[in-house]
Amino acid sequence: MRSEDIAKLAGVSRSTVSRVINNYPNVPEETRVKVLKVIEEHHYEPNSFARALAGKRTDTIGLFAISLSGKNIGNRIYQNNYFAPFVEAVVDTANAKGFYVLIHTVYSREDFQKIKQAFMQKRIDGGILVGIQEDIEIVRELSDLNAPLVIIDYDITEILAERLDKGHLAVINSKDYDGTVAAIEHLIALGHQEIGIVCGEQNTYSGKERYTAYLDTMRKHELTVKDSFVLNGHFSKQRAATEMRKLLASKELPTAIFASNDDMALSIIEVLHEHGIRVPEQIAVIGFDDIDLASRTVPKLSSVKLPLYEMSKAAVQKIIDMVGTSEPSFSTLSLPTELILRESSGSKR
Repeated sequence: MRSEDIAKLAGVSRSTVSRVINNYPNVPEETRVKVLKVIEEHHYEPNSFARALAGKRTDTIGLFAISLSGKNIGNRIYQNNYFAPFVEAVVDTANAKGFYVLIHTVYSREDFQKIKQAFMQKRIDGGILVGIQEDIEIVRELSDLNAPLVIIDYDITEILAERLDKGHLAVINSKDYDGTVAAIEHLIALGHQEIGIVCGEQNTYSGKERYTAYLDTMRKHELTVKDSFVLNGHFSKQRAATEMRKLLASKELPTAIFASNDDMALSIIEVLHEHGIRVPEQIAVIGFDDIDLASRTVPKLSSVKLPLYEMSKAAVQKIIDMVGTSEPSFSTLSLPTELILRESSGSKR
């Protein structure tokens, strides 16, 4: 049903229907009640794109899940144990607040055009970026669109250094450094001295924070970081498995491994099992994210819990707050992580 049909049924002009829908004050109350009654009876919903062209809100949030390496290594968004629950949490939170969610996946730099088009065509009121690598030029381009934007997992100091804190922008991080320190400290307290790490993407904020925390904690306890024990997993199950097989071939193994996400940790455990190495008896393993699968594997995976639901809820609320004001705003939020201990990290040696 179109607005013209509503106008005919209510016995008013199309422009009157438009003024009622957009809550204009210069509509007689009797006319407003009559039009709203027809709208309710016929379940009419105004076209969101048309409302956007008229300068009205679309009540739609864009969620852009970015994995520039995902397409090439077969680790697409819907297979990723980090993105999937985040997308679900954003949709649930937004829907509960009366907003729709437009989801786009970004697998290449060219795909960033999707984000710009969604803003420029006014199909969304604001956007949430998750998984973006450190690329200040992309952030600058999107910030220059002067629309509400929330970035998950990004270096705040870089944004401040580039003076991008003048628009409608918010950054939400988790305290990955603290979570990693807690994991490494736990392994050291159990008696481990030779601790390896499977690194994530080093051009992401979370990847760098987790690696830096590992190095700092090892140095604090005057423990040697062996180059061969630093594996480059790139947050990928496949690459983590390849790196672990190379390490096994060298015959020199750590007594514990910290993996920068759970996907890699579970992949490491699988490879160790293939080679007859028991976890945690021979090698202890701790992951990061605390995905749903972590508590259902054998052995159950110790992990640093990422506050995904809290981050998604905060991201949606930030967008709604910025949509509701014309004043430029910049804000940051860093949410705590929690070390969850299960079987894979073992007991005191």
